[in-house]
Amino acid sequence: MTMPACIHVNQVREVTPAADGCQDCLAAGSSWVHLRLCMTCGHVGCCDSSPNRHARLHSHAIGHPIVQSFEPGEDWWWCFVDEVAFEVSGAPSYAHR
Repeated sequence: MTMPACIHVNQVREVTPAADGCQDCLAAGSSWVHLRLCMTCGHVGCCDSSPNRHARLHSHAIGHPIVQSFEPGEDWWWCFVDEVAFEVSGAPSYAHR
């Protein structure tokens, strides 16, 4: 694993995505722009460009700092606490299809 400029990588777990879309948007009947996967629990939330920003809300409410893009062809990660994007070499990609 390449060491990112983030001190929260110890909270990353092997996760199973909880949904194929934003869980909160699906429950509320709303839409999203892009998806993010919580790398602590597998929650799937919408990005900051989406109207509801559920990935960020989940991070702040639950305290899970790191998400991975859940978009096909993207393998970057983001830490909401350190506000840093990074890649993890050899990490599995969970992008939805």
